[in-house]
Amino acid sequence: MNAHARLVHDYEAGIGVPGSVITHSPDPGSNLAATLPVWALAAGSVAAVTAAANRLRDAHGLAPVPHRIDPERITAAFSSDRLLRADGRQVSMFADLSGFFPTFDGWVRTHANYPHHRTRLLAALGLPEDAPLDLAVAHIAMSRASDIEDNAAMAGAIAVQVRTEEEWAATPQAADAASGPVVAMEPRQDRAGGQFRSEATPFQPLRGVRVLDMTRVIAGPVATRTLALLGAEVLRVDPPWLPEIPWQYADTCQGKHSAMVDLRAHSGFFHDLLSSADVLVSGYRPGSLEHAGLTTAVRPGLVHGRVSAWGESGPWGGRRGFDSIVQAATGISILEGAPSVPGALPAQALDHASGYLLAAGVIDALAARTYDGVGRDVRVSLARTASWLLTNPDRGMQRGPATAPNPEMTVSHGGLVTAAPALVEYPDYAWPAPQYGAGAPAWPVRTR
Repeated sequence: MNAHARLVHDYEAGIGVPGSVITHSPDPGSNLAATLPVWALAAGSVAAVTAAANRLRDAHGLAPVPHRIDPERITAAFSSDRLLRADGRQVSMFADLSGFFPTFDGWVRTHANYPHHRTRLLAALGLPEDAPLDLAVAHIAMSRASDIEDNAAMAGAIAVQVRTEEEWAATPQAADAASGPVVAMEPRQDRAGGQFRSEATPFQPLRGVRVLDMTRVIAGPVATRTLALLGAEVLRVDPPWLPEIPWQYADTCQGKHSAMVDLRAHSGFFHDLLSSADVLVSGYRPGSLEHAGLTTAVRPGLVHGRVSAWGESGPWGGRRGFDSIVQAATGISILEGAPSVPGALPAQALDHASGYLLAAGVIDALAARTYDGVGRDVRVSLARTASWLLTNPDRGMQRGPATAPNPEMTVSHGGLVTAAPALVEYPDYAWPAPQYGAGAPAWPVRTR
């Protein structure tokens, strides 16, 4: 069994749905070339979506769509940040205080792309908010990596010690991150009373499905963007006090609606939206919604998809994290670089793959609900996806410099160029990302 077929098999075995035949597709050996089997992860996660979509079609009495695994489309989608252009300009992925920094006894990787994360990181280093970069770098160089990691966690900042895979495996958080299936699905006690309807068509099997999107950055938005591609009505809601990175939003909000509302102060909006939603997808840390006084026990039969950095249990269950941070902590950065100079995967593959896997799990939960009406929780984590990569035996097969993704695998809207959908049957998303937060916090009126 090839590696990306094994990923789909593991996914399906984990949630107990029938297996599907995934045909072998050629190894692109290009912009996803790495020590670890990144191409297998990418192709397998997209194949999981297409297999789930066909199971949903079957549940609605529709014929399957013979989806084709296209290496160039998939690798372009996974490398979308390298293809994104705004008025001809390439985006800058990381801020100056985000990256690898040498310490007294090793390396740390930090993430401070958002202003509030930068402020917290400087506070964790014992520095004022306006401290210059060179002072922060000098302070990091004189500190122990483990101290920076611990202080960052206490301050709500994001920084981890760069570990080898053996060092990571020896930690208690590694065991929790590696436990369970790649996609976890659990039925709840609530059951729909026949109020869910379907408007499914062959190429829009999610038509008529309402998705409340409370995700940010990459993994969660990729999941909801995929649901929108397959016909779902996706409404993304963001809090007004958290800034957004324009390029990330433009790259992952195609085909969605966007609204801005303080749900903590106006919880009625949340409950009103959720009362007529089919799916909630959340990407905030475990327990955040409940802490804000928002309950998901509003809609019997709701499918709740959740993505986290480290999983929802264990010593790091409540910690913040991003793709680059998980790579550094789990040993991936050392494998893709060296102990003396850490490296990274050729794409934010943990984010993108986790997003497609979450979308696949949500689709399968919707398919199961057509038979039993039961609500389900679907969970993925970046660390669990990383564990799949680290334990896969097909490593070292694509070692070499990663090349640039094919610039022809893009779509253009005015001055914005973005990667085309990973699913080759769809030439583009329904519409480009709308103006951030400009819509109303309400479901658009259905015309039919």
